[in-house]
Amino acid sequence: MRTLLRALLQEVAEQLAASTRLDDESRADAKREARLLVAALLELSPGALAQRLDGIPSDADRARILTASARRARGEPLAYCVGTAAFRHLVLMVDARVLIPRPETEIVVDEVLRLVGAHPGGVAVDIGTGSGAIAAALATEGEFDLVVATDVSADALVVAARNVQRLPASAAPVELRAGADLAPLAGLVARVIVSNPPYIAYGEAGTLPSSVRDWEPAMALFASDEGMARYGALLAGAGAHLEADGWLVLEVDARRAQETARRATARGFADVRLVRDLSGRERVLVARNSPQVRATAMAAATSDTPRRRSTTTNPVTLSTIASGPEAGEHARR
Repeated sequence: MRTLLRALLQEVAEQLAASTRLDDESRADAKREARLLVAALLELSPGALAQRLDGIPSDADRARILTASARRARGEPLAYCVGTAAFRHLVLMVDARVLIPRPETEIVVDEVLRLVGAHPGGVAVDIGTGSGAIAAALATEGEFDLVVATDVSADALVVAARNVQRLPASAAPVELRAGADLAPLAGLVARVIVSNPPYIAYGEAGTLPSSVRDWEPAMALFASDEGMARYGALLAGAGAHLEADGWLVLEVDARRAQETARRATARGFADVRLVRDLSGRERVLVARNSPQVRATAMAAATSDTPRRRSTTTNPVTLSTIASGPEAGEHARR
């Protein structure tokens, strides 16, 4: 007698609950994880899965489910085990070559759409695209003429290409470019540059959950200069690739948010502000490209007069606001 889907789901839940490689929270939530795993592999919503529990899975589906369950029980992230991750309205293909998209990163897309929604057209750039999550969201939800997505990892660009190919015909064209930081943008001027760069200091690796530290690509997690290296590179050169009054939108580590904002101001960006995520952490930096403010800041930085430098290197106000509908008017110019 063949096994019902209900019994297979219970078998997966018991395997996850008994795992010694999963953290306490995942083991305690084993039934929910089992439902998510099985639903993803069968390409069903959790609600649709609940309606089919008395069905009999095929031998191929059963084998795929048990293989993915064994991988998850060894501690591998659920998204890698099932090969997909949700991001906004998209279901993206992911594997160990790319960082798993996080809900917090959706705030980056929210901010971009608020900032440029009233001005369709232009180019949006996603630096360090990974799976292509931000680029794909901007291509489908924004009204850009072109989205350019870059990554230093050739493997990541393969994954991003697969996700771009799955976008609807109504999406803006997405162009993938290889290279680090701003190097792939030669000759390009964008309306907005976004990035979720690596921002964990190497010395902080031990503070990460093992599901992140041991499985996700180190290249997408860690940066030198105490986690600030990629921010430094982007802030130093982004102005040259942005339209006047174009926007730089960066996901930031809460521990480095204030320092990143300070550096953005010192680099001559205007209207610098930090946006909090739903847990209250400073999560996204927004800054406007202003050639006039930058010229003043650079002149002050090279001045030999300390008094002048102290009064002109902070020409804009830093503010921290919450994300969500109440933040919309503050974001608009």
